[in-house]
Amino acid sequence: VQFVESGGGLVQPGGSLRLSCAASGFTFRSHAMSWYRQAPGKERELVADIASAGGTTNYADSVKGRFTISRDNAKSTVYLAMNSLKPDDTAVYYCHTSLWYTGYWGQGTQVTVSS
Repeated sequence: VQFVESGGGLVQPGGSLRLSCAASGFTFRSHAMSWYRQAPGKERELVADIASAGGTTNYADSVKGRFTISRDNAKSTVYLAMNSLKPDDTAVYYCHTSLWYTGYWGQGTQVTVSS
């Protein structure tokens, strides 16, 4: 199982970014996917998740209405579109899936929201 994350960077408050996570090594279309984030000195937290077929999504209260998770099963890729970014969104963002009760993580991509 391998994930390649991209799309992070430095953005001003109110700006937007789109994260991508390209997956390989498992049957992507059969598994739910998630995005987590971890800010300095804080625990890793769930940001959003999406069902295998993409029809059901869930979001942390802190990002509802600003972030959108989506997936392209033909490309084995999950996305996180982030709008109206705030300094509190600064963190390393990770994609994640669980296969047979084992969790797998990407290497993470840094998102910094600062003026």
